Parts: sequence; structure tokens; C-alpha cells
Amino acid sequence: MAALGRQAFQAQVGVGRWLRSLLCLCGTKTRNNLAPGSRVPGCPLHWSGEQLIPFWCCVLQVCDWHRLVPLPWARIARQTRRGEQQRTSASLLCKLTTASNGGGLEKLSRVESRKYMQEAERGTSLTRCPREKQRTPLAPGFLEREKVITSLLDVGFSDVHVNELLRLRPSPHPQQLLDIITELLLLGLNPEPVYVALKKSPQLLKLPLMHVRKRSSYLRKLGLGEGKLKTVLLCCPQILTMHQRDIDSIVGVLKEKCLFTVQQVARILHRCPYVLQEDPGELEYKFQYAYFRMGVKHADVVRTDFLQYSITKIKQRHVFLERLGRYQTPDKKGQTQVPNPLLKDILRVSEAEFLARTACSSAEEFEVFKKLFAREEEEGSASHVPDNKSWSLDEEAEEEEEEE
Repeated sequence: MAALGRQAFQAQVGVGRWLRSLLCLCGTKTRNNLAPGSRVPGCPLHWSGEQLIPFWCCVLQVCDWHRLVPLPWARIARQTRRGEQQRTSASLLCKLTTASNGGGLEKLSRVESRKYMQEAERGTSLTRCPREKQRTPLAPGFLEREKVITSLLDVGFSDVHVNELLRLRPSPHPQQLLDIITELLLLGLNPEPVYVALKKSPQLLKLPLMHVRKRSSYLRKLGLGEGKLKTVLLCCPQILTMHQRDIDSIVGVLKEKCLFTVQQVARILHRCPYVLQEDPGELEYKFQYAYFRMGVKHADVVRTDFLQYSITKIKQRHVFLERLGRYQTPDKKGQTQVPNPLLKDILRVSEAEFLARTACSSAEEFEVFKKLFAREEEEGSASHVPDNKSWSLDEEAEEEEEEE
């Protein structure tokens, strides 16, 4: 601002020097050719008031072109009507004529500048009032929605994702949506997984924010750190909406019935989060079948993600191999007469690969077996335990102590 002021001042000085040199030049050329005391027609210093009017108008116009001084009449001309411009110009010219006859131009210009600047400000304020009255106030809900949309775009959500999230049913409140998404992002999830989780389980948007924080804290105590908790929420976002007693029941079965360690429970929940949605009795029976009927130890159950497979798939493939003579239940010393295939070759592969590489049988034969086996299951007892025998890890431990 200071530099611009200096440039404007230097430009004004330059124009002033140009005017003085013009006046002196006109006076010098004519003074040398005329007699003393006579008037010089080409010199502005000897012009009458009427002759000075166009001259000063030109001078003022030049100054306005160079933006050297804030001319009041130039500003008023932009903000007033044509009739008012003509009256203003006439009054200014009258004042300039008076000044040329001996009046104070500088004093008049200051007085008139204040007068017309005040009139211009009053005219501007009058023209702005109707515009301000015409503005319609925006609804608070609209402003809040726009704020939420801007926040979601800033953290990495796309326009498509934002529109889809706002259309979820049940329809969430914009601020509630932003709070839940912020809490999920703080748990380590990226925008894309958060979008997938909310699309899969929109009930999350109805949860109180304090409930989400407490549930996250509880899952951390179970051994699910930031990285593991991220995987669990991505695979099974319903873990945030489940009742606390249901989660406690599953954790209690894994620790007390199946005798998994704390580290093993954390790994099971991390790798097989869907076990949290299973029936506690079904989960216990699945582990007992693996431990007693198939001879699978705790470490192998955890390492192979055994608990994530359905009991129907486990029993069908295990019994089929057993009747083909390709699988044998280990004795109490863990020994078998035939080498058993690995669990990953039984459960992790597709049915076609299982029949071709592990069972070495045809699809037709396996289909017939599944129908017969289903009939056997229906005709058998309602209990999951074969031969009405109750399996228990404590009883097995007692039998081992008696044998020793």
C-alpha cells in the first residue's frame, strides 16, 4: 500500500510539472511577440472564466484517466442518474469558473469532495438496502448438511460415496453420520472400508457415539489392537451392534469350555470374527468334533481357522475320507496307521479340488454319499454327540492320568 501511495504521489507531481511547463511555454512564446500589457490569447493564464471551463475539464479528465486523485464528480457519475450527472457537472463547472476569477480552487475542491462523497455513500447505502432485504435466509438443516458433505469430502470420501451414505435407510442425521464415520476412521479404517461397512450394516448409524467407543475399548481388551480391530470391523461390522452378553458368551465358551489361551482367543476373533455370531452350543460342539473325532489340537484349530467352516462341511468331508480309508482318528498318542491329509487340503480347497487331490473320488460318488449321510443324520439322535457320549476335555485329562 505504501508503494502504491508513493507511485500515485509521483504521478501527481509529474502531471503538475507538465501543466506548469505548458503554461510557461504558452506564455513565453506569445510574450516575445506581443507588446507589453496586452493579453496573450494562447496562454491559459490570460483566459476568461468561460474559456477556462473546457480547459479544466480536460485537465480533470486526464487526472481521472491516470487515477491520480479520487475525483468526486467521477465517482458520482458512476453511481447517479443522467439527470443528476448533468446538474452535478454544471455546478462543478460553475465552481471552476469562480475559482478561475480569483477564488480558491483547492478549498472548493475539498469542500465539494466531502459533500459529494457523502451523497455518494448515502446513495450507495440506499441502493444496497433492497438487495439485503431480498436475501432469503438459508435453513439451518441445509447449512449443516453442506458442512457434513464438505467434511466427508475432505477426509477422502468420493462424491458417489457421500451421496450413497446420505441415502442410507434408516436415514441418519447428518451430524450423527459424521460422528460415527469419524469414530470409525479413528479406529484405523480407511474411507472405502468405512463405506462398505456402513452399506453392509446401516444400523451402525443409529448407535450412540458412547456405545461405539465402549465397544471398541472392550474389543481392545480382548487383544484386538488397532490393526486387528480394523480387520474385524471390515469383515463383521455387526460386532458393534451385538448385545454385550452375546459376545461374553462366545468368549466364555472359547476360554472356559474349549480351554483356549487369551492369545489364541484373540487370534480366533481376528481371523474368524464370524464366530461371534454363532450359537455358543454349536461353537462348542464344533471344537469337540475337531478335538475328539478328528484328533486336531488347539494350535492346529487356531492356525487353520477351523472354526470358520460350517459343521456340515466339516463332517461331510471328514466322514467321506474316513469311509474311503484315507483318514483315521489318531489314538491317544496321536498316532495313525495311515497318513492323514492336512486340514488345509480338506477344508480350504474347493469341492472339485478336494475330490481330485485329497479324496481321489468322483463328484457323483460324493453326491450319493452326501444324500445317504444326511439321511443317517436325520435318523440318528437329535444330539450332536455320536453314541450319546458326552465329550469333555476334563474327562479326557482324567482318563490320561488314570492310564499313567
